[in-house]
Amino acid sequence: MTGTCLATAAFGLEGVAAAELRQLGLRDVRAENGGARFTADETEIFRCNLRLRCADRVLMVLREEDGCQSFEALYQAVRQVPWEKLLPRDAMIHVSGKCVRSRLMSVRDCQSVGKRAILDRLREKTGQQFFPEKGAEFPIEVSVRENRLRITLDTSGEALNRRGYRTWNGEAPLRETLAAALVSLSPWRPGQRLYDPCCGTGTLLIEAAMRAQHMAPGVRRSFACERFPAFAKVPRDALRAEAAAEELAEDRVTGLIAGSDISAEALELAERHVRQAKLTGRIALSRQGLEQLQLEGGEGVFLCNPPYGERLGDRKSCERLYRELGLLQRRHPGWALAAISSDPMFERMFGRRADKKRRLYNGRLECEFLVFMPK
Repeated sequence: MTGTCLATAAFGLEGVAAAELRQLGLRDVRAENGGARFTADETEIFRCNLRLRCADRVLMVLREEDGCQSFEALYQAVRQVPWEKLLPRDAMIHVSGKCVRSRLMSVRDCQSVGKRAILDRLREKTGQQFFPEKGAEFPIEVSVRENRLRITLDTSGEALNRRGYRTWNGEAPLRETLAAALVSLSPWRPGQRLYDPCCGTGTLLIEAAMRAQHMAPGVRRSFACERFPAFAKVPRDALRAEAAAEELAEDRVTGLIAGSDISAEALELAERHVRQAKLTGRIALSRQGLEQLQLEGGEGVFLCNPPYGERLGDRKSCERLYRELGLLQRRHPGWALAAISSDPMFERMFGRRADKKRRLYNGRLECEFLVFMPK
């Protein structure tokens, strides 16, 4: 069954998600607020879950309509969805809600009305009166934004940033999907040198290495849709094997991707995450401060997520670090530097204006991704 889908993405990354979908050969791709819309069947949806690096979830769009301004309208719209074709008799029906700038503002009531409409439809169409809800979970969302209703089914389950390699976040973690997007938006391309001078637990380096090696980010995890009856005929094992086979046997990482941090604890976690990402020995990690850092060899890209004053509560320390990042780039002619920061003083402390800027969110923090090209 082919239908409309949505790859959700953080604010500012909708175009990145759309570009990924086009690279995967999906049809009718269009970026919009909150993600990128496309057309796909079940097999293509599963491939998206396996391969998308920057999207948060892959949703099947079951129904959309304007003018949803009453609970009766909501009930009737949800009831129009052919749930009997989607849900098995023992389905665990989990309805979440979202209300933004609409007449319907009670999320709890929208969830309750949505669940009642689904069960009433199933009773009418199947004759079943009792629903044990002990089977596979079906994550359904009823979203009303500016009185526009959208009903979706989440095929991912856990968010796609849960790659499986990161078991402990440390302080101030960077989501894997955002890290992958920063790698994509930076001047770095596979085959170039990449160095993270504030590498923390290693997420940026791992995402870059996975991209360089063509490692599908979802190949080692499961998805909610694997238990959906509609996906029973999807050749999941073959698609996983195909994705695994595309991982490059040739090492394209060692000697090119490296990082450092002043925290021994963070580096211990980074080493663990590198091992769990199946990249042991390919990413060089060392403990050192920015003041002493001096790399030998050719040109490359510094990419980092330095501490934010708001986040770690030490503004003076962060300002000194931003100045050191500026000095680091000046010590390395030919190197570009890209950093994400929520601090409006970053450029002043760094010592020059960014050549490119993009507004993004790291969690709930509004940030800028700044790119300083070599002079």
